[in-house]
Amino acid sequence: MFRRILISNRGEVAARVLRTCKRMGIAVVALASEPDAELGWLQEADEVVVLPGARPYLDQDAIIEAALRTGCSALHPGWGFLSENASFAARCEAARLSFVGPRPLSMRLMGDKALARDTMRGFGLHPIPGSQGVLSDVSAAQVQAEGMGYPVLLKALAGGGGRGMRVVRAPEALAGAFGEATAEAAGAFGDAGLYMERFIERGRHIELQLMGDGEGAVKVLGARECSVQRRHQKLIEETPAPQLDNDVLQAAIAQVESATGALRYRGAGTVEMLQGDDGALWFMEMNTRLQVEHTITEAVTGLDLVEWQLRVAANEGIGGLRLEGAPGGAALECRINAEDVGAGFRPSPGRITRLRFPSGEGVRVDSHLREGDRISPHYDSMFAKIITHGPDRATAIARMQGALAGLEVEGVPTTAALHQRVLAHPDFASGHYDTRFLERELERLLS
Repeated sequence: MFRRILISNRGEVAARVLRTCKRMGIAVVALASEPDAELGWLQEADEVVVLPGARPYLDQDAIIEAALRTGCSALHPGWGFLSENASFAARCEAARLSFVGPRPLSMRLMGDKALARDTMRGFGLHPIPGSQGVLSDVSAAQVQAEGMGYPVLLKALAGGGGRGMRVVRAPEALAGAFGEATAEAAGAFGDAGLYMERFIERGRHIELQLMGDGEGAVKVLGARECSVQRRHQKLIEETPAPQLDNDVLQAAIAQVESATGALRYRGAGTVEMLQGDDGALWFMEMNTRLQVEHTITEAVTGLDLVEWQLRVAANEGIGGLRLEGAPGGAALECRINAEDVGAGFRPSPGRITRLRFPSGEGVRVDSHLREGDRISPHYDSMFAKIITHGPDRATAIARMQGALAGLEVEGVPTTAALHQRVLAHPDFASGHYDTRFLERELERLLS
């Protein structure tokens, strides 16, 4: 196992990885930008390297130099920033730094969403019907849309987080949407390429968490339901996925394990799928990293997925990964953002003057913030995740309601009240909701 590791990320991500490293006896070097340098969680690291500016988490040269200078033998990228950058992973390996993540080839194959569709189709998965390869221009998009039928969904090849995506419902709207999505994709990812999928109106976002040893062995660790979204950003996730037929799930698990095994996939990954009205699961994309919502899988399996990432990266394999005797039950996660919901979810950075996190049976909170810390305007507005677990879904929901009510934050507005209203909505309570649920109900929830 590694003796010293650099975490090339920030905030809640880095604090989460640090906790597991410390439990395993691994020394941690933390990175911090100048705006982050005073955050309290950094005191838990064995060493802190402060890099200039607000965006050093994307500076490959500085990060690799810092890891080598501080005597690290491995680097954990967390999620976001450079975590799915194949070139960065390759540079780490070339510098004899173990990259805690997939091999660069897997990242390249899955990072290009159109190539990922073709690759997984070859391994037996069924992508959402869509275009073959990149759309060369608006004319090519028009031809594809006419053959597919409206509505369609334009998606960035290198996309993520809902950026570079546009739903198009009529031919006259295609050109404008194509231009907007192209510009957004170029700005967000440095790649303006788009592809197209048939838009499934009332789909459910289902994802399968997996861990591979890099030699062909892969274990899927269950399914998560992630359909409570706003502008393609997830707000609430749960496991197991309600209303998902077990036979359909088991067939998907077998297909995903076979496909990712053929890829010789290494480490943690997530296959994202969309379930249509007919119950069928369609492959959307694969994220070659740990997901924000990995916590609910941990709750029901009893596993520490960061620990298993480290074990795989240290060539220990997944032979000891067992689900027998797992806690089971159900778990939910709410992403708490520092946003003014009444002002269109405007990010609201500032100093936290009071902070009390909930606790109790079946309650977990992941955050890097402490009372007195400042939420920076330079980064994502999420500052905490509340996770609840119980023997069944009703208990997990009740515990989440109690946890949200017990959260005390002063100094910045949060989305906690909206989460409470979503949990109390009859559609969510019944488990019959889809990715358009929040779009349909948001005005009513806010009133």
